[in-house]
Amino acid sequence: MPKKVSSSLTMGSDEDYCQPCNHDSPRHPAHDCCTESREHLCKTFTIANKRHTFSRNHTIQDKNSIPQSISSASAYPTQPDKLCPKHKEVIRFYCHDHRALLCCRCVTHEHTGTLCKVDFIPHISGQVINSKEHQDILKAMDNIAEQCRKKSEDVKKITAKSNNSLTDVLADIKKFRREINQRLDELERQAEDAAKTIQKENDKNLKTVETTCNDVTKSLKTSSDTIKHLNTSKLAEQLFIELKIAEQMIKDYEKRVHDLEAYDVNEYNFKENEAISTLLDMERSLGTFAEKSLKQPCPPPPVEIKSRQTSHQGEICVQTSKDDDLLSSCIMGMTLLTPDLLIITDFNDNAVKMVDTISQSVTDQLQLENDPWDVTSVTSTELAVTVRNKQTIQFISVSSNKLEKKQTLKVDGECYGLSYCQGKLVVSFKNPAKLQILDTNGTILTTVKGENIFSRPTCVTSNTNSIYVSDRGMKTIIRINWQGEVIGSYGGMVLPGGTTLSDVGTVFVCDHGRKVIEEIAGDCSTGKVVLKDLNGPKAVCWCAETCKLYFSCDPDQDEDDHFLQVFKLS
Repeated sequence: MPKKVSSSLTMGSDEDYCQPCNHDSPRHPAHDCCTESREHLCKTFTIANKRHTFSRNHTIQDKNSIPQSISSASAYPTQPDKLCPKHKEVIRFYCHDHRALLCCRCVTHEHTGTLCKVDFIPHISGQVINSKEHQDILKAMDNIAEQCRKKSEDVKKITAKSNNSLTDVLADIKKFRREINQRLDELERQAEDAAKTIQKENDKNLKTVETTCNDVTKSLKTSSDTIKHLNTSKLAEQLFIELKIAEQMIKDYEKRVHDLEAYDVNEYNFKENEAISTLLDMERSLGTFAEKSLKQPCPPPPVEIKSRQTSHQGEICVQTSKDDDLLSSCIMGMTLLTPDLLIITDFNDNAVKMVDTISQSVTDQLQLENDPWDVTSVTSTELAVTVRNKQTIQFISVSSNKLEKKQTLKVDGECYGLSYCQGKLVVSFKNPAKLQILDTNGTILTTVKGENIFSRPTCVTSNTNSIYVSDRGMKTIIRINWQGEVIGSYGGMVLPGGTTLSDVGTVFVCDHGRKVIEEIAGDCSTGKVVLKDLNGPKAVCWCAETCKLYFSCDPDQDEDDHFLQVFKLS
């Protein structure tokens, strides 16, 4: 039976009053009902309903003539109505311009048809079931949950490492403490308290990160389960609303996860206070906590390999009167000290040569005992050269355009590739194949080895982010971080050889087997051949200031026996 309108203005159900204005004072009686939105309307809102583009075609009936099943039926039989947070009324509409879910009051007062594109949700929600938007929202939720998991694991690992380093600090403190007298007891306690305070702060910060990540993950799981249920149940309207709410939730949680990046953890070691041994009365601490951040540096942005224009700029003869006429020059390594000064290693002639790129001539030559392989610049006046059979690194000074031997550094194997960056030498070895990172005094800081990583690592180059190893056995360029971890690789080569870094973070690689020089991205994701049909390129060097690429070729090719090739790239 039709439901009658109550005559009371103070008593009666919500259906006796206009729902869009039921928070106004005085409350207006309902006279009509919109069958599409299931809203009871006063005369004013009936007129407004007919004016809006999205609702002008809705069916308006007298409230008393609407069957009970329509007037009181919920649009959401298995899910509670989602209410507008501002007006506390059921959400029925969506504004495309503001990407906002709306109730009837929102539409009437704030998102009018002349200002906004507003749609009635039942009219537009039909295609969200199994839609791309539905899949993208769930995927975005899964991505954030995965970020939380990884972030929590990473912070837990570096926090443990930091705490372990502080444990070592405490052991060093005690060892140092035993070497001095009892007057240092109080200072020892101060140092211990400092370490424990940092550990406590580390653990507190870790708990904050874990709590945040757990909260986000649980919330995403709840929302994701709801979305999946609604999609399976084909409840389009509720699914549409839930997806829009999830959309905003994703933005909020992305910011919360991003804010966790502010948490930094340091590694510590103990530095003794040397003066304390003789000046106990003047000193106030046992030493300091030297910090080394464990936070991983942000990787450089990916570099797109652009197409380059190439032009041959000529060739430079590197044969001298000191060379053996019966042997061809075999240039295995090269480095630039300045745009005008190129240093090369001539393996066959056991020599390090200085090449003036302006006059295109060798201006000095330093003879070594045998087998110089690779060369790198340590400073603007100092070089280092790997001497393979001697298992040494020979340091060479450059002064007044003269090369002079300095100290040598013994290494534990036949050394090949060599690179220098920020106080560290990177050296590659064969038999067994490995890579070592050393300081300039020869102290081994990191060793990377393994038959699954290296086979014949002959050339290396490096920057502050990465070490690039050219491995002929693996036919691959292997990218390693300064902690000795493999973080990328670029395959598809035949006999990769000499490498050099460009000024934009890409790597030029000689592929002797394919007779090409290829430029690969810094993250080893892509590559592009820049020069082809070469006579077995071996060593290569890039000059950023002149945009010139210098490279040597196979000495078995008669026409390239004693020459460096010069190309300009743009």
